[in-house]
Amino acid sequence: MEVTTMDMKDKEGLIKIITTTESKDDARCIAEHLVERRLCACAQISGPISSFYWWKGAIQSSEEWQCAIKAPARNYKEIERAILNLHPYEVPQIIAIPVIEALAAYKDWVIEITRD
Repeated sequence: MEVTTMDMKDKEGLIKIITTTESKDDARCIAEHLVERRLCACAQISGPISSFYWWKGAIQSSEEWQCAIKAPARNYKEIERAILNLHPYEVPQIIAIPVIEALAAYKDWVIEITRD
């Protein structure tokens, strides 16, 4: 099987964006919004997960739901704006990880399904 490799500046490369929410419903709302608008090809929700973090001067812990979003790098800013508009957190986790390698057919599908 053919595998593609991403150049870090490749806007046609793939990224995986991760955000966490306090409820499954919030994660589902974000995932559905992004997929319906073809900003991403796919979003998967996992959880609940246990999170531990510093917030407002103290260590906090909470149960959260993780949303993993697969999209072309060119869509990052628009996805970030959409998440910020939908997310209930004051400062949500929104991180993008470049996909260094991917099955070529999968990459082609992600790029094709998210075309304008």
